[in-house]
Amino acid sequence: MAYSYLIYIGLFGCAAVTYLWLRDARIFFRTGFTGYRKAAYYGVFYTALSLTGLLFVFREYDLVGLGLILLALYLQGRIKKEKDRIWSEKSTTMDRLLGNAKVQKKN
Repeated sequence: MAYSYLIYIGLFGCAAVTYLWLRDARIFFRTGFTGYRKAAYYGVFYTALSLTGLLFVFREYDLVGLGLILLALYLQGRIKKEKDRIWSEKSTTMDRLLGNAKVQKKN
């Protein structure tokens, strides 16, 4: 059973979806913003969708699997989040990449 090079693209896409989900969850736990809560909850479904796509890629249905992974990435990017309340113009790329956000005090 010889795998094509598309399996590496599927693995990278699945890792990207999982990373974005975990970053949104981290930002939600630090800030409590509702947009990131929604992104963290939906991220569970989108990660499962991308893992299903990866299963299709492993079963040699490359185009179906990559389509599911791309669908998960597309849907994950459409969720409205409060990006302007977390990062300013002074924020570095590493702050955005790692999801650094100031912890909000709970009342």
